[in-house]
Amino acid sequence: MYEAPIKSGLKERCGRCGKGALFRKYLKFNDHCNTCGLDFSVADTADGPAFFVGFLVMIVFAPFYFILPVADVSIELKVLLMTLLFCVMSGTIVSLLPKFKAILFNLQIQHRAEEANFESTGTHGAPPKNWRH
Repeated sequence: MYEAPIKSGLKERCGRCGKGALFRKYLKFNDHCNTCGLDFSVADTADGPAFFVGFLVMIVFAPFYFILPVADVSIELKVLLMTLLFCVMSGTIVSLLPKFKAILFNLQIQHRAEEANFESTGTHGAPPKNWRH
């Protein structure tokens, strides 16, 4: 069946077999799984991973960006700490993006999520056929 999507996503492995590598480069998916042959074009994570990582990282780091400017330290130390904080935050984002992308991708595969396909757009907002004014 399917491997646990979060567990295999953290390892950046295929969501079906849990063995094949998902990425050929940083954030670039392979075309298919080298182990089970799953076609990786069946799912698209779009901007989801970037949103979740950005949101999570800002929750953790934002308080420091508000507190540090009003701290009673020299301006040189503030600049140094802000620079260090920016570097740590950037490194955190870069390291978490592939993990989140792999997890969301594996969740899409496991739940067979796909783009909506509407056969009819409906008549939302149109008056009923027997309507008179």
